[in-house]
Amino acid sequence: MNEIDKIHNLLEKKICDFSYPKTPELLYAPIKYIMGLKAKRIRPLFLLISYNLYKSDLSNVISPALGIEFFHNFTLLHDDIMDNAPLRRGSSTVHKKWDKNIAILSGDAMMIQAYKLISQVDSHYLEKVLDVFSKTANQVCEGQQFDMDFENSNEVTLSEYIRMIQFKTAVLLAAALKIGAIIGGANEKDQNHLYEFGINIGLAFQLKDDLLDVFGNESFGKQTGGDILSNKKTFLYLKALQLADKITKKKLQDYYSASTNSINKVNSVKTIFSKLNIDKHTVELMKSYYIKGMKHLDAVESKNKATLIYFANKLMDRTS
Repeated sequence: MNEIDKIHNLLEKKICDFSYPKTPELLYAPIKYIMGLKAKRIRPLFLLISYNLYKSDLSNVISPALGIEFFHNFTLLHDDIMDNAPLRRGSSTVHKKWDKNIAILSGDAMMIQAYKLISQVDSHYLEKVLDVFSKTANQVCEGQQFDMDFENSNEVTLSEYIRMIQFKTAVLLAAALKIGAIIGGANEKDQNHLYEFGINIGLAFQLKDDLLDVFGNESFGKQTGGDILSNKKTFLYLKALQLADKITKKKLQDYYSASTNSINKVNSVKTIFSKLNIDKHTVELMKSYYIKGMKHLDAVESKNKATLIYFANKLMDRTS
């Protein structure tokens, strides 16, 4: 068993053993449900691995790692309501299994629990940890609003999209790394390099998600083309608009203004993307962010970076 698996198993045990109040049942049962769904746990793993660069006793940092995971799942719970999503991780979303009001209130309770858990750090680090987390929580909300704004806008630029995914996805990965480093006693230079590593890996991670949604391997049981069916303005779509001629651009815009839920729509858009080599453009940008991230990681003074490098590469090499 490698180091990542050991840390992941420790984290899963803590999540499984987490004690929830028994009443009111309809407040806490949905929280236990969503936290119990099988997940990658990327954000708390980043926090724990970052801490491990400087100190070995993970018991000092399990609570804030759980807090990061509670916060992430809170955002998913509320995102699913806004998107009216039926499934999360292959299971019914909370608002479908129960209802929207219950999902909203359970999400609120998760946010409060996240703050309680993240606050369980040495008093010497508490103010800085809370500053990083509060700023990040606000940016994640801003990212979600940008994402919703894009749904009703025909003038989304590539730079606006990158800003949106930085706030919605990358900043929480970066904050997890920085918080782990703070609690581990890292110097400020290392903290900042780990944060920038997280931003760049987070951007590469989201671009990989965009790519897999269209060109992923369906043998893993995940239908490709979900972003196309929901007319989501991802990097692939925006880059295609930038490169397409007038006729192709009009076709693409027509597909993304239609509400049809057809496999023909997915295949037609994929054909346009393929002709424009959008997959290659996405991989190029993804690699550029990965390289930037690795340069920041190289500058971190800790000599114990093998596990973090392995985990980052695993995220980039995934096929689902």
